[in-house]
Amino acid sequence: MASDFTVFLGEMMRRPTEVSAIAPSSAAVARKMTEGLDSVRGPIVEIGPGTGSFTRMILERGIAPERLTLMEMNPRFCETLCQKFPGVTVLNRPAQDIARIGLTGIGAVISGVPVLARPQIQREILGPAFSVMAPDAVFVQITYSPNAPIPPEVQAELGVSASKRGTVWANLPPARVFEFRRVVQ
Repeated sequence: MASDFTVFLGEMMRRPTEVSAIAPSSAAVARKMTEGLDSVRGPIVEIGPGTGSFTRMILERGIAPERLTLMEMNPRFCETLCQKFPGVTVLNRPAQDIARIGLTGIGAVISGVPVLARPQIQREILGPAFSVMAPDAVFVQITYSPNAPIPPEVQAELGVSASKRGTVWANLPPARVFEFRRVVQ
């Protein structure tokens, strides 16, 4: 099987509008993205898993493969994910379909989808995701911006708030990890 980097680079050149990072995420970012998952109840959904950097860490944290669903648009990445992670559900579907995959009570969504410069995608993903997430669920997002990738006005519109988990300097480029939760009324 080709290395993650080889598959990633090939797909980045073949489908540049689908692959927006310059390299797969580091293990350090994967650890930060998946913090606390061992205490999450219910299904876990990863959107935009690419070659599976976060997926590997989710499973290493003790999450049973049958609790994990991956949503990936790139067919080559889906093929690779199916081979690498038996027992995990891999769907060749966009993140915007999260409310239509038949899961409810989702405990966490781990997102590698680039949402920073795409306000419409922010609404198309977060709104439907929170409609099928448990009340205390968390939506975790990677970004390369120092600020939350979803602006305050969109957070307010969707009834969520952001908090920064941290910056991971051991990544190319350095990454920030934010979590979004429902605003308690």
